[in-house]
Amino acid sequence: MPLPRSIQLSLVLLPLAAGMAALGCWQLQRMEQKTALVSEFEQAPERDMATAIAEPTRYATVRVEGQFDTRRHVLLDNMVYRGQAGVHAFTPFTTGDKVTILVNRGWLPLAPDRSTLPAVPTPAGEVTIDAILAPPPEHRQRLGEPDKLGTEQWPQLVTYLDIPAVSQALGVELPQRVLWLDANAPAGFEDRDWSPASMSPQRHRAYAVQWFGLAAAAIVIWCVLLLRGRPASKGAKRQ
Repeated sequence: MPLPRSIQLSLVLLPLAAGMAALGCWQLQRMEQKTALVSEFEQAPERDMATAIAEPTRYATVRVEGQFDTRRHVLLDNMVYRGQAGVHAFTPFTTGDKVTILVNRGWLPLAPDRSTLPAVPTPAGEVTIDAILAPPPEHRQRLGEPDKLGTEQWPQLVTYLDIPAVSQALGVELPQRVLWLDANAPAGFEDRDWSPASMSPQRHRAYAVQWFGLAAAAIVIWCVLLLRGRPASKGAKRQ
């Protein structure tokens, strides 16, 4: 015996509305997380390098003296800037305190056929840089084998920035942090309008509104279909 039409509609539309409302709540949670992250980034304290690395604070602004490695660059693949595929260039930087850390110097274009890697012009000798100390890029979902880094062929193209693997290839211990080179520094490239999140809190809010709107639409459709499916009253039939 088939279920009444009202029950069939309820079994389909009500769980659908509940699922979309749950997605809206999840987007609001993500918005709150991103808002806190952006606030922490914007209020990053000024620190010397050693203190900044030792502290649990996620972000810090630093001014540090040292030398770039002019040859051994790590190019993080799949970075799109203004619709063009490219890489972010990470260059080892050794401070006067003998701490070596990777510096994200910005975006460089990658040849469409990927046959050649871009040149990474780098200043030699002692320089002073302003930067933001930050966590390394988050690992995206890994597909396929991990990158295999050599010790002789540089620069090297990687899909994921694996700090321990880069440390092994460079033969030096790197902290689990990177520097984002200041947008005004002459030693950098394009796309240095740094942000702690790839998706802004406002975007999550917009997605939440969309999901809540879809949930409300499902409820309205459910109500309309139920009302249309109700049999007419006896009084209406006599008329």
